[in-house]
Amino acid sequence: MSDLIQSSADALFMPWLVVILFSTGLFLTFRYRFVQVTHFAEALRTFVAPRDATARGALPPFQSFMTALATTVGTGNIAGVATAIISGGPGALFWVWTYGFVATTIKFTEAVLGVTYRDQRGRAVLSGPMYYLRDGLRSPTLAWIYALVAGVAALTTTPFTQPNSIAVVLESELALPTWVTGIGVAVLTWLVIIGGIRWIGRVMEMLAPLKVGLYLAGGLIVIVVFGSRLPDVLALVFREAFSFQAAAGGGLGIMIAMRYGLARGLYANEAGYGTAAVAYGTAQSSEPRRQGLNAVMETFIVSFVTSTISALTILLTGVWQSGQTSTAAVAQAFDQAMPGVGGLIVAFCAFLFGYGTLIGWSYYGEQFLEYILGERVIIPYRWIYCVLIPFGAMARVDLVWAWGDLMNALQIFPNLVGVLGLSALAALIARGSRFPRD
Repeated sequence: MSDLIQSSADALFMPWLVVILFSTGLFLTFRYRFVQVTHFAEALRTFVAPRDATARGALPPFQSFMTALATTVGTGNIAGVATAIISGGPGALFWVWTYGFVATTIKFTEAVLGVTYRDQRGRAVLSGPMYYLRDGLRSPTLAWIYALVAGVAALTTTPFTQPNSIAVVLESELALPTWVTGIGVAVLTWLVIIGGIRWIGRVMEMLAPLKVGLYLAGGLIVIVVFGSRLPDVLALVFREAFSFQAAAGGGLGIMIAMRYGLARGLYANEAGYGTAAVAYGTAQSSEPRRQGLNAVMETFIVSFVTSTISALTILLTGVWQSGQTSTAAVAQAFDQAMPGVGGLIVAFCAFLFGYGTLIGWSYYGEQFLEYILGERVIIPYRWIYCVLIPFGAMARVDLVWAWGDLMNALQIFPNLVGVLGLSALAALIARGSRFPRD
């Protein structure tokens, strides 16, 4: 079954999604005049931008940013990137970086459109690609298709991929049975998501800095300990990224590296999914550009900080050739630099990463399915979402990630139609123009 699903995902990822994602990111990069470079300093300042008390929205801008960051920084940054290196070779890291650079403009667009086109109903704020597809692109059909695909993806992907990666590393480091991990994570997830977006925002505000800071500190220790190997490893990354020698499976090295680098890069930064529109659409802000620059910083942190740490640690220590996979590979790499402690740090980070993503994606899926089925779906959805988590923890690793690849590809296509179709508006906002709708 996993081979069938993976072959279907491969048919979408190579070459179609590769071409579409790169082309979209490059096009937007030029259209926005390299906003991720020219406005990087301003994007840094948006971290501490004051709250707009008169603007509509469910969360303060900082909480919406932390919700987006904590959700995006999931186990895909550990397990997904490790899988990319192990399956695609060291060159996959270069393509994670490459996609990360152009992906900032895709996510900028999603965030801008998420704030520009959102639906306020009393205290509730409804946002996401379905609203800019419906109200901006004037395509209710495409909006419905996106909401359906994204809703199914949220319910059948995240409750499996995130607890699976958590369970793998906890079983490796603590000998904890996967079913115990699954039940524990399910209960902890339910305790937060049952309180809705405002409760989620408060938890994410504390969770995001903790997990990113801890992982950064641990990763830097590994890099320093094995620092003498860094020049050789970086040379290997660039050399393998453009290798035309045959790789495992019969494909060219460059194509295998691109395929896994892009697929896991997508898992890492989620640009193209449309989820940024949901997170940033909740912000109490009347300036879509500010939330767009927040999205630029979020993508930078994910693609060039957390993902790079995961890749470099397993490359510097040689663990990528040890036979280990997923989060267990990164745990082994940390353990080589910090015996007896490193693996535990990764185990704790994997829990925090996966837990944050589970919480955030529960809200994303809720928004998608509410668009189709109305408010009555919210409570049953939250319960079903949590019930699936233990099954995800016990599932086969290859099947989980293959299904994730397939659902990601299906979700991206309708969203990119909206991103490209409304990019002229986003370009005006990127240059400082205001849009009268908000």
